[in-house]
Amino acid sequence: MARKDWGSFYVPYEQAIEELKIKLRGIRKEYRKRNEYSPIEFITGRVKELSSMLEKANKFNIPHDRLRFELEDIAGIRIMVQFVDDIWTVVELIRSRQDMTVMYEKDYVTNVKPSGYRSYHMVLKYPVYMAEGVVDILVEIQIRTLAMNFWATAEHSLNYKYKQQIPENIRQKLKLSAESAYLLDEVMMEIKDEIKDAQLLFEVKSDLVSNIMDQILLLTSLDRGREASKHQLALNKLAETGNVDELQLLLEDVSRDVKRFRHL
Repeated sequence: MARKDWGSFYVPYEQAIEELKIKLRGIRKEYRKRNEYSPIEFITGRVKELSSMLEKANKFNIPHDRLRFELEDIAGIRIMVQFVDDIWTVVELIRSRQDMTVMYEKDYVTNVKPSGYRSYHMVLKYPVYMAEGVVDILVEIQIRTLAMNFWATAEHSLNYKYKQQIPENIRQKLKLSAESAYLLDEVMMEIKDEIKDAQLLFEVKSDLVSNIMDQILLLTSLDRGREASKHQLALNKLAETGNVDELQLLLEDVSRDVKRFRHL
């Protein structure tokens, strides 16, 4: 296949990655706008490099005209979550969507690989709307905790360095570190509720501070610099140590001033 043909081959995959990242990040935004805990921490995506794709095709004897149908990870999305049980929440969210079809799943969280690798894989059929019509492509989604991702990234780098032949002493240390990473996940699960409460409190306070700042800027635009400075000083005192109730009262106070001076 000529270079320009490979460029055309990649177009629907690149479009799929961008669309899926937007859609999945939209789920996270939905939760945040409702001041709810989001099971999605962050999302990354990539299209497989041509050299890596051809290397894998040669390894499994896949003809170039069959790549779109037989190579499932040309387009890849990785969803990072904070806690192990968030993985199952995200899996259900994806299963329930109407704009993609789950072809099959691989549970390496419950059925950990001998190397210590843990992750949940879903292979989807995703329709990409091109100028010439709809193109159905395969996309692999990997869902894992931050600890699982840290370990998997390290293993991937070592496999690349040693061409899949990691020395036994390093392999054993990797296996031990995989168990340590999973133990970390297990311990974090025990204090999950405390962490979620703390994060939600932080989000609420951040929103309040942002809203107060918006109102102070409005006062400034109304040529009410003295009142704006007074509220800014109050905010400076509360920003670090103030509680939600105190910030809410300040927001109401600033909003009253804005409303009053707007009608003068």
